[in-house]
Amino acid sequence: MKVADVHARSLATSAELTRYYMPETILPLEVVKVLQKAKIPFILAGAHGIFGWMGVNEARPTKVVDVIVAERYHQKAVKLLLESYPHLEPVKLEVVTRLKRRNSEDFLVDVMRTRALCREAFKHTHQVHSGKLVYRVPSLEMALAMKFGAMISPTRDDAKKLMDAHDFIMIVRAHENIDMELVVHLGELVYSGGGAEIVELVRRVRAGETLIL
Repeated sequence: MKVADVHARSLATSAELTRYYMPETILPLEVVKVLQKAKIPFILAGAHGIFGWMGVNEARPTKVVDVIVAERYHQKAVKLLLESYPHLEPVKLEVVTRLKRRNSEDFLVDVMRTRALCREAFKHTHQVHSGKLVYRVPSLEMALAMKFGAMISPTRDDAKKLMDAHDFIMIVRAHENIDMELVVHLGELVYSGGGAEIVELVRRVRAGETLIL
């Protein structure tokens, strides 16, 4: 099976599960179509974007659709998504604009800004074909680096960090050929010294050792 087929199948699975358990959510390919129609450069990130690196059987329901949008298109992408989904309203943060259902804390779309690692993401993508749609997801090494960043974030909820660790482990287990030099480079973009830490985490996974976050 081609890698692209794995990503397309994984996204179809996560979308189907999400729609079943959360019928009022916005599906990732709906967001993809909106941005592609406007010719806005983006990467489908977050869980929907990396499930394919974990293997098609690892997909799960995921409410929030994460997209990385080039900085010059950020405001345009947010405006367009709000026009397409008028029941949403924006919450602007330093590194992301979150779109949530009005009068609730129900976040459905995250439009991420291109800072540090996210800026580098456009250099490390993988193209996926889903029917007539063609979109980009993070490369294998970028997916690992993004999960690493989430795992060590001082502001992220501990329960979510454990899920991130699960995803990191499954990605490493699924791939023998990881470009470790690139992983070091991307780890350093998470924080100075992050390259050595992410390499050690990969080593621990491959050795069957417990990850200590």
